[in-house]
Amino acid sequence: MSAVSASDDDLRHAPPLGFVPFRIGNGQDFLTLTGPFHVRIKDGHLSLGFRIEPKHCNIAGVCHGGMLLTFADIQMAIAAKHQGGLSGFQPTVGLAADFLGGAPRGAWLAGRTDIVKVTEGFVFTQCLITADQAPVLRASGSFKMAKATPELEAAMRLRLD
Repeated sequence: MSAVSASDDDLRHAPPLGFVPFRIGNGQDFLTLTGPFHVRIKDGHLSLGFRIEPKHCNIAGVCHGGMLLTFADIQMAIAAKHQGGLSGFQPTVGLAADFLGGAPRGAWLAGRTDIVKVTEGFVFTQCLITADQAPVLRASGSFKMAKATPELEAAMRLRLD
């Protein structure tokens, strides 16, 4: 008998190399319900990702458009805070997107965000969401720079574990 090893199914559903579980908030919020998400920081860019499960899919078996938009919103907000070294809370004030293709159940969905501009009151971003490295959504987002209570600031602190 050999040592315990991961099954093909486990490997197929494991996140790609470098992605670790994403922890933010209290574990009982919207992010927890819509995930589970993973995070990778590479070359200064924060990328979120998740494996598309049945709960993320529409009746056709592909990731629901609302889930893609939700993921893009989360990807841009978290990446803007991390990549821009921003403090406070950045609520979404604008979101626009183009659907580029379907994302099938079981695919690995990942995002990459670029900060377009930061002003005194806003941060403007754009991102590309891929499913198994094929583009499925491009989006742009505008986020307000708002003050956060110490409790909220602590809850938003990114934990990589």
